[in-house]
Amino acid sequence: MNRRDFLRLVGGTTGLIAAARAASAQSAYPNRPVRIIAGFAAGGGVDITARLIGQWLSERLGQPFIVENRTGADGNIATEAVVNAAPDGHMLLLATLPNAVNATLYPNLKFNFLRDMAPVAGVIEVPMVALVHPSFPAKDIAELIAYAKANPGKINMASAGVGSAPHMAGELFMTMTGVTMTHVPYRGQSQAMSDLLSNQVQLLFAAAPGTADYIRSGKLRALGLTSASHAEVLKDLPTVGSTVSGYEASQWYGVAAPAKTPPEIVARLNREINAAFADPAMQSRLAAISGDIIAGSPADFGKLIADETGKWAKVVRQAGLRAE
Repeated sequence: MNRRDFLRLVGGTTGLIAAARAASAQSAYPNRPVRIIAGFAAGGGVDITARLIGQWLSERLGQPFIVENRTGADGNIATEAVVNAAPDGHMLLLATLPNAVNATLYPNLKFNFLRDMAPVAGVIEVPMVALVHPSFPAKDIAELIAYAKANPGKINMASAGVGSAPHMAGELFMTMTGVTMTHVPYRGQSQAMSDLLSNQVQLLFAAAPGTADYIRSGKLRALGLTSASHAEVLKDLPTVGSTVSGYEASQWYGVAAPAKTPPEIVARLNREINAAFADPAMQSRLAAISGDIIAGSPADFGKLIADETGKWAKVVRQAGLRAE
């Protein structure tokens, strides 16, 4: 055998070995229980989404996908745990909007989300809704802007904490309209909602799930949806963007893995998660939490994360925000 034929044979064999190893890694995955780390408390949108996806993947892949809540530091504790995990697909993160915000809000993070995490798949986007107490004089977004301009700093805007999705929705609103409101952070949306109901604060950009009953009963007044399009749960409510051109602020949830996770494992998880979106039962469950499905490739989800990171960096800097 001459040298050229030998090299061609060796090269082909190497390629076959690599392909066999990739196929073996994919067929063997998962070979033990998988943990999905959620950075926020049980019962919220992050936790519910993680459990829905975990149950689906457990049924499809034959191993338990267990949701573990690691709260604190706006999701940074959970994210750091996954960043430092073995890149073998057995520890995943339920990624959220705060991951994009925190990249700028926290100047001394021990990780870089865009560099240290591998996007796997988007799951859903969830709109927020601008809510006021019924005694508040504004009936729509235009009247809210007019009142805020006439009364700078006098509107107390509640949020679920500095850097939370409700907070960032409000900061974006102030940035784009030029109004000034006083931010009142709480430890979670439920506390903020309680004080809005008692008229201790005047405005809250709240996650849409769970708000419909307050609106229908007249306990709160909805002024507009923060999403770019209408949501089924509040389909007659106009968007904030119909008054403030270009305004959009939605919560989003997806799955990410440690960087260097084998691409065949990422691809398999992506394929199985996207399969969930074609299942009527899963569609119904996601719709129940006002979620608009984000189907697509790992690259598609990676672009969403990158775009959101850039978008919220501008808001954080312009508003001069710092983590507390």
